[in-house]
Amino acid sequence: MAKQDWLVTENGNCLGFDSPREWDLLSKTNPYRLYRFLGELEDILNQGEIKNHEEKDLLKSIRRVVRKLILNVYWLKNTIPDPSPKTGTALSLLYDEPGFSLTIQTEIMLSGTTTSIHNHGTWGVVATLGGKQKNSFWKRFPTLEVSNQLQKVGEKILHPGDIISFTSNAIHQVEAIGDEPSFTLNLYGETLFNRFNFDPITYQAQKF
Repeated sequence: MAKQDWLVTENGNCLGFDSPREWDLLSKTNPYRLYRFLGELEDILNQGEIKNHEEKDLLKSIRRVVRKLILNVYWLKNTIPDPSPKTGTALSLLYDEPGFSLTIQTEIMLSGTTTSIHNHGTWGVVATLGGKQKNSFWKRFPTLEVSNQLQKVGEKILHPGDIISFTSNAIHQVEAIGDEPSFTLNLYGETLFNRFNFDPITYQAQKF
């Protein structure tokens, strides 16, 4: 199955793009390290701020360097946290530095585990390294009775090698499916907007 890049927007649309050729992403001279990735990522973000890039354009560049990272840095696929028997999930933080407000982590979800319906309040990129995940996409659909009413727009099953990205106000829900846990690399920007969970029955927004 071909590896695919995806972009989820505020209105719940999931747009597909061809992935860069792996040959073009292989480091042919010096080994590609996490610190090189961080430097390239910082350059993308700085240029995006200077040139006032839209998030969708920023995420295209970020998806590329994330794919370059997972292709060249093999130890990432071995950084698998032990899932909690209670929640069925676990996170492993890969990088944390004061003043560099990015989250880079790996996450495991046992099969059948489901997240809340939520947004991130910032852009996000998630690369599937193992297992499968079903992403359901939602959009705000306010009514006179329910100001935070949501409407489900669609869903997408992600396989190893797929990379999905989200704009700041994209709303989704994740379920690990299949016979094995899902294992992902997650990258998020600085949360500058409100981050919410949404009640699955009333769809009311609650601060995360």
